[in-house]
Amino acid sequence: MVRESGSLKKYALLTSASAAFLTPFMGSAVNLAIPSIGHDFQAGATVLSWVVSSFILATAALLLPFGRMADIVGRRKVFILGMAVFSASSFLCAAAWSIEALIALRFVQGIGGAMVFGTSIAILTSVYPPEERGRVLGISVASTYTGLSVGPVLGGVLNHQLGWASIFYFTGLLAAATFVFAAARLKGEWAEAKGERFDLRGAALYMIGLSAFLYGLSSIATSPWAKYVLVLGVAVLAAFVRQEWRERQPILDLKLFRGNIVFFFSNLAALINYCATFAVGFLLSIHLQVVMGFDSQTAGLIMLSQPVLMAALSPYAGRLSDRAEPRIVASAGMFLSAIGLLMLVFLSEETPVWRIVLALVFLGVGFAFFASPNTNAIMGSVEKKFYGVASSTLGTMRLIGQAVSIASASLIVNLYIGDARLGPAVAHLVERSIEVSFSVFAVTCFLGVFASYARGSVNNAAGDKTAAGKGR
Repeated sequence: MVRESGSLKKYALLTSASAAFLTPFMGSAVNLAIPSIGHDFQAGATVLSWVVSSFILATAALLLPFGRMADIVGRRKVFILGMAVFSASSFLCAAAWSIEALIALRFVQGIGGAMVFGTSIAILTSVYPPEERGRVLGISVASTYTGLSVGPVLGGVLNHQLGWASIFYFTGLLAAATFVFAAARLKGEWAEAKGERFDLRGAALYMIGLSAFLYGLSSIATSPWAKYVLVLGVAVLAAFVRQEWRERQPILDLKLFRGNIVFFFSNLAALINYCATFAVGFLLSIHLQVVMGFDSQTAGLIMLSQPVLMAALSPYAGRLSDRAEPRIVASAGMFLSAIGLLMLVFLSEETPVWRIVLALVFLGVGFAFFASPNTNAIMGSVEKKFYGVASSTLGTMRLIGQAVSIASASLIVNLYIGDARLGPAVAHLVERSIEVSFSVFAVTCFLGVFASYARGSVNNAAGDKTAAGKGR
């Protein structure tokens, strides 16, 4: 392993920050282009939903296996290959000849995304010492929310002026530049689990189980078969857990959860936080346009206050978690998010815009103070040879939380509105469904504060890491 120089640190940070920007930018920009894609391919809403879902499904199912593989064969190798796949598939998406081809290519893009996002945080953690880790993780998180902030604005311009394909071309060019930069500048390799065996059976069970679980969960309101697929997913995931307990060198060492309080509760807190907050944009977009009558451009500008604050404050929160206990900072952030969700419970047609913005300010500040300290706690609680697995586990918690959040919100809205078209005629039902949704999310987030605080002191995690390592 090479000695980490100042130049290597800088290059690793630039590479990780670029990777952190890509997916949220592309996701928010592509969401905006869905109507245009549907118009060009004459596709309905159900088929169009798979333009988004196929990417999430592939990324979630492969994130952990690629994270483990990176720990064995080298994080730099997997990252660079993933960026090449991501870039090439982005260009191919732009040239898609049918909606089916676009969905398939988005799945391939998700494979590249899993390789990139299962390793970028792990590389950053490998290069920087613990006393600097919070600061650089904060910068990486800020890049994520910069992508979320820029996506709707730049994506809207690209889609309107040049067509939806230009979004994929832009993303492909940025990914290609990151690939070239990483290949040329990111020297050295990090593979602390080199020589260990890759658990193929566990990887297969995990991919099948999680794919079935997420598909069943996201489709339960629209497909009569979804509940059976969901049950199948749970059964296969149970088989995966049994396999991992018996496997000497598993893709997910479950002893990390049993013997490491910080790792367990930090991941649980991340899962709860994403479950409670991810659907805010979806619900607020409906409320602002259907209930309050704003156009999409105005609604987007109102909602911009949340990601802008996330991007601005995440580096500061990361630095703060280097000096103070991450559980204190992250728990305070979770509490602020819960306050913001509670404020949104009382939305109505007469709610002034400044109150909505204030709730989004609480959510933006809260998530900024939760995300990077929580990531710092997770990566600081495991041995170096588990960095890829730890990074991938956190990413999986994020994706599962996002899927649960959207599925929950969609289910509640569907219970009140059914198949009715969104419009002024059902505004009162929309208002009621959003009230119930935010009530559920606020309670969930308040419970998450306790999970966040229960993780204990990261300064005491060294003992936990040693115990987890010996447990193998």
